[in-house]
Amino acid sequence: MPMIEIDGIETRYEVLGDGPPLLMFSPGGFDARIEKWSDLGVYKRIRLLDHLPGKYRCIVFDRRENGQSGGRVERITWNHFVRQGAGLLDHLNVEKAHLMGGCMGCCPVAAFGAALPERTLSMVHYWPVGGASYRISGHQRFARHLAFVGENGLQAVVDLARSHDKNFSADPRGGPWGQPIRNSDDFAKAYAELDQAKYLLTVTGMYRGLIDRDTAPGAEPEDLMCLDIPSLIVPGADEFHATSAARYLQECLKGSDYWDIPTEKQTEENAPKRVIDFLDGASV
Repeated sequence: MPMIEIDGIETRYEVLGDGPPLLMFSPGGFDARIEKWSDLGVYKRIRLLDHLPGKYRCIVFDRRENGQSGGRVERITWNHFVRQGAGLLDHLNVEKAHLMGGCMGCCPVAAFGAALPERTLSMVHYWPVGGASYRISGHQRFARHLAFVGENGLQAVVDLARSHDKNFSADPRGGPWGQPIRNSDDFAKAYAELDQAKYLLTVTGMYRGLIDRDTAPGAEPEDLMCLDIPSLIVPGADEFHATSAARYLQECLKGSDYWDIPTEKQTEENAPKRVIDFLDGASV
């Protein structure tokens, strides 16, 4: 798959199909790879990429710090992911696009819409993350990483990350830069040589900013309420994708289309069609 440098970071991407552009922010939490659209949970069941490219130009990519994309140690905000998505559109000479996010990918979709409404044709939020349990578990994951660094140092993180292929969710000790450490010897060396005290402050500020509420993160409600962008919201219903988070987005995004359907009834037969019908309507 092709690679392009965006904001100084390598991004792995692929373009599937033809038609109006659809920029897709991958699901999978801190393992947001292209493949997650096909092999993760509900997305494996509904098989969106077997259907959407028939009518839309699906632009899929590994989010920074994930998969084969690169990374950079900094206090990452949702707007860093917006810059990655917008840079990919620039590379492909796409001025405006539909946006779709799955799981944690819904957060940068909301942030993109709030920051760049003039480039956003519509937004699809499929199983947005959020809820009290999501916040608590997310903070615990970062806390485990910070404790491991404090007790063992950054070189120990490099050694741990390179001892297995588990992502941040599976082994929080390895932190959010585990995959870039595996991908690049240069990155791993520079990571191990970082000032540990500054690193701990950077990561603390990062997770407090990313996971800052008991509902759907990504953009401030006041900013979402100012938008006039067609939006489809498909709810999840578990401890990481609280239905309340989906309802919150419905409340903030005026005129949004909320697909009120139980998760177990979201299937390959109805979900891709529901998304395509929405996108078709938003394209008019």
